[in-house]
Amino acid sequence: MIDRRRFLGTTVAGASALAFGSVWSQATPSLGAPTAPAVGFRRMKLGAMEVIAIHDGALRRPLGDEFVTNTPLDQVKAALAAQGLPTEYVDIPFTPFLVVSGNRRVLMDVGFADNGPPTTGRLRANMEAAGYKPEDITDVVISHFHGDHISGLRAKDGSLVFPRAKVHVPVPEHAFWLDDARMNAAPAAARGNFMNARRVFNNYPAEQLVRFEPGATIAPGITSSAAFGHSPGMCVFQVTSEGQNFHYVADVTNVPSLFARSPDWSVTFDMDPNMARATRRRVFDAMVKDRALTGGFHFPFPAIGTMENAGNGYQFKPLA
Repeated sequence: MIDRRRFLGTTVAGASALAFGSVWSQATPSLGAPTAPAVGFRRMKLGAMEVIAIHDGALRRPLGDEFVTNTPLDQVKAALAAQGLPTEYVDIPFTPFLVVSGNRRVLMDVGFADNGPPTTGRLRANMEAAGYKPEDITDVVISHFHGDHISGLRAKDGSLVFPRAKVHVPVPEHAFWLDDARMNAAPAAARGNFMNARRVFNNYPAEQLVRFEPGATIAPGITSSAAFGHSPGMCVFQVTSEGQNFHYVADVTNVPSLFARSPDWSVTFDMDPNMARATRRRVFDAMVKDRALTGGFHFPFPAIGTMENAGNGYQFKPLA
């Protein structure tokens, strides 16, 4: 049983790496930029539902000592090289998921809109290419309040990007980031994410903001469960239709080639590394056992596939 009170009493030192506007380092010119997929969405039938992965863009981050906090850089590079991947940088994509079920269109996480770096903010165009406009979204489900997951709820001018949608947020996540005393007690470098949460959620129409407890059913066939560690109240979601399951794991792992393959490694963005490691194993063990389709916000596009055992960890196998 997770002691939420203990977690909500934690320090916010881990949030210093998550300051809005500086969380994702842009590549140096010599490293180039990630290649965008030719088609920015991927459809998948799930029983009577449809799940659509929608690309919001990607960033290329130089790989330094700070990225994996508990493992020497040479071991990290060796792990990437063994998988035939570059060792000087990591590409980090951003992929929300749209669940279409009857007259409900449920978007899970939202990316950046026009608030992020220039290689992001592609959700709207790719969603429209898939046949849906922001006005068509009936529900938005937020896994946690880090900037790449919530910033796209409001455009830079303050307008609501999804004007008709109810926005569902985890109670413990909302309580943590909207706590003024906690923000004021944080080091200046750690306040960016607190400030961005206020930019997004302060004065959000009350009739559109829905707080849910982890474990709650969000909509018919969509249930939440606690996945604390990466952030104080992060949730993951199971989508079920006609006996078929899809699991959206949000940021249980930021880079599957590193933190799924070596789940005891810690990324710099994990706010409680010990809890995040335990959550990672618990969630991925369930994915392997269930043999369900899995999607992650930072998985390589199309970001849908299966999770399999691999040595002491797990391997993501994307859909062909």
